[in-house]
Amino acid sequence: MRYACLIYYHPKTLFGGAPESNAALEECAGFGEKLTETGHYVASEALVLPEEAMTIRVRDGKMSTVDGPFMETKEVLGGFIVIEASDLNEAVQVMSAHPLAKIGSVEVRPVVDFSEPRPEL
Repeated sequence: MRYACLIYYHPKTLFGGAPESNAALEECAGFGEKLTETGHYVASEALVLPEEAMTIRVRDGKMSTVDGPFMETKEVLGGFIVIEASDLNEAVQVMSAHPLAKIGSVEVRPVVDFSEPRPEL
């Protein structure tokens, strides 16, 4: 099963120059290789800071845009990794080794299997 692992951090913490942050950033460079070696790696991308983003909404057929993210938060989505794992527990174990989990957070979420019925709410 595939899992999207969403990496969040506070930009001032990550890029503020603290030794712990610098070490985490250096460790990130080799993390994809580790995932490839263990057979978990599918894809990954780092994202630019939210100031360079736009949020789009379409309501009643009319589009509106807002610079940056729509929500107000100190932590930002900094990137994502898609991994293959046998279950959520394995995915969590794999991603607990991500260097940015030490100074930010990693949300591990199963990717939708469209061959399965939709959830009923």
